[in-house]
Amino acid sequence: MSGVRISQPQSRGMGGGIKRDYQGKEKTMDTKPIKDAPRNAYTSMFESFRDELDEHHDRRMRIGKVSRDVTALSKKIIFSLQRVRRLNQPIPPHIQTEIDERIKEIAGHLVTIEADVTGMNRYRYQLICLEEFVEAVSFLHYLRYQQLITPSQAEEALPANISLTPPDYVFGIFDLTGEIMRFATAVTALSGSMPGRTTDDTINRTILTDMQDISSMLQICPTVGGKPGTYAKKLSIMIEQVLKVERLGYGITVRGNERPKGWMPDMNESGGDRDREDVSMD
Repeated sequence: MSGVRISQPQSRGMGGGIKRDYQGKEKTMDTKPIKDAPRNAYTSMFESFRDELDEHHDRRMRIGKVSRDVTALSKKIIFSLQRVRRLNQPIPPHIQTEIDERIKEIAGHLVTIEADVTGMNRYRYQLICLEEFVEAVSFLHYLRYQQLITPSQAEEALPANISLTPPDYVFGIFDLTGEIMRFATAVTALSGSMPGRTTDDTINRTILTDMQDISSMLQICPTVGGKPGTYAKKLSIMIEQVLKVERLGYGITVRGNERPKGWMPDMNESGGDRDREDVSMD
């Protein structure tokens, strides 16, 4: 028995045993170069399709990343503007400096995709960030002049050679009403009166009057862009925001003297939790 030798199994790597052919012989590694796939009259056509799809997916990834970055910067502009406490006045210098820096960063991002969203591609890829940008610059314009920014003014404020579409502008104005509502709530709580101004013809225009005018305009505006139901949902939220400011004005006018100093109005009175103006377009 001492002369019997037991052969040791060959070591196997991770992933299975020895590969054999149909005769049971162990296969050897084939080092021959792989031959080119056969070509025919349609090969070049499908290769062009492949290249076009690769370019499309790369372009969409670039645009998506830039859109997220610009959206975040636009929100930061809005957060800075919500620290303003006076309407129809120049923006405080320290806040204006922050805004200028954010717009400069936005320009740096948008310039990288100008070539990707020209011509037909402008409507092929969604740029949700422009809706957020319109909301930011329209809020800035309103705080400075107590006026609604026009589509041409919004396009001039865009720091890139990219066109604004009607849905970009209209949906940005829809979201603007939410920021005006928050501004009205904060300033009214601090000052005890609805912010506004007296025009040359002595007509007192408050922030509530402006919101009612914007609401009336958007309610008669033709439906534009977006997924089915998006326009109607944004319209419903905007109407609720106007109602909240109307209740705020009513409380100040009727029971203003009874409010303690520093009183903050409850914007959800009889309105429920419907303050959801940022409707997703994705």
